[in-house]
Amino acid sequence: MTAGVEIDAGRIATAVQACPHVAGLHAGRFGEIATYLPGGRVPGVRIRPEEITVGVVGHYPAPVRDIAQEVRAAVGAVDRVVHVWIGDIADIPQPA
Repeated sequence: MTAGVEIDAGRIATAVQACPHVAGLHAGRFGEIATYLPGGRVPGVRIRPEEITVGVVGHYPAPVRDIAQEVRAAVGAVDRVVHVWIGDIADIPQPA
């Protein structure tokens, strides 16, 4: 993404939630990982001028490294550092 282009927190949230190793977004213990927009809030994605932080819940047994790589790929090319914060790991439901 080129400098000066608006980064869309909603698009990032949608793309990250579609990742196979991601069970969902995680806003952090106190909800600090979020982007506030007119008319709403995007939990799990925090955009700052120097960085983007994405908080997720990963799927077990995916390695943390794989989850982070998948999330960064979903965010795409941006003009700042992308931090991936894994707040929890979810078990894959077992068939009954």
